[in-house]
Amino acid sequence: MIVFIALLSCAGLALSLFVPGWSDFVLLAGPCLLASLWLWWRAPRAKAKPDAPKKAQVVVDGSNVMHWENGQPSVEAVRRVVRALESKGLGVGVMFDANAGYKTHDRYQDDAEMARRLGLPTDRVLVVPKGVQADTYILKAARRLGARVVTNDRFRDWQADFPEVAQPGFLIRGGLTQGKPWFDGPL
Repeated sequence: MIVFIALLSCAGLALSLFVPGWSDFVLLAGPCLLASLWLWWRAPRAKAKPDAPKKAQVVVDGSNVMHWENGQPSVEAVRRVVRALESKGLGVGVMFDANAGYKTHDRYQDDAEMARRLGLPTDRVLVVPKGVQADTYILKAARRLGARVVTNDRFRDWQADFPEVAQPGFLIRGGLTQGKPWFDGPL
């Protein structure tokens, strides 16, 4: 297609230079020829770019991880775990029960506020609706994304619907020691 446009532009340029009365056509044919030559020259370079490798995904059970440091609920604990996972090249999403804000700041906090506290984009944080456990949201998201789950919860109540929770490596257990996250097994 680019070659066709270049040839058509050459023909238009030739007509504008050699046929009396068509001289204004050079204002259209000239830039079209230059643009098509630039696209033709650039096309092999654009195709040669390798696709960026897809990041492995993890879903963080924020309501569980917030208790990893001394058993006290803390958004800072979740932030540290998220940063550690990102430093390993993982794509991270975080999900919380609706009461997470009450546990950390004595009031409800929505997705945007929790995302701000974690330093994450809003589309990577979910606070589930009131009266609903985050467990099903976490497990459905992990299944849909082909992700693993960071939590110390074993999800035994959900094993019939989500047999993957029993697969080795699907659940990533961990904790914080002196403020530094650690994880069981490879990430």
